[in-house]
Amino acid sequence: MDGKKRADIRAGLKVKIVLKQDQRSGNLTEGVVKDILTNSPTHPHGIKVRLTDGNVGRVKEVC
Repeated sequence: MDGKKRADIRAGLKVKIVLKQDQRSGNLTEGVVKDILTNSPTHPHGIKVRLTDGNVGRVKEVC
């Protein structure tokens, strides 16, 4: 799953996100979803989430 559909993402899921400051480099940060921040059912750049460690970014990969 590529993280573009909100239905595929839920709290407690392990994902890889790209942080705002890493968008150019493409560095991925791995963590567990705490909150889903995107309200729309899909997003072309990935659903925005907050991880349990407080990082916010868009989901690029579901582990």
